[in-house]
Amino acid sequence: MDDFYRDYILDHYRNPRNFGHLEKSDAQAEDLNPLCGDQIRIELALDDGVVRDVRFSGKGCAISQASASMLTERVKGMKLADVAKLSKDAVLEDVGIGISPTRMKCAMLGLRVLRSAAIGELAGWPDEE
Repeated sequence: MDDFYRDYILDHYRNPRNFGHLEKSDAQAEDLNPLCGDQIRIELALDDGVVRDVRFSGKGCAISQASASMLTERVKGMKLADVAKLSKDAVLEDVGIGISPTRMKCAMLGLRVLRSAAIGELAGWPDEE
């Protein structure tokens, strides 16, 4: 079973879903993991508090990029308040294999950025741009 999930991770890394930028975003955030150099930016387009569209961009290892890609698929159609509450378990469920403690920050970078965008929008923080 682990081979299936490894292939699934590599597919998301080589063929990321929702990669790029939105023409107009309602919420966005970006961050990096200074220990390894992984970078992720997430942009959300919202419609009445629901994620209508999402894009991510960045660079980094297979785990960071694949988990961000998987997250974008998960959150389309979700209420922003639910996106803000997503947990580490959601990412680990999507990834499907055990993540070593040294790789956990890579796997969680996309979640940290996504939650930052969602929480910022819910709190009415000013846009970064």
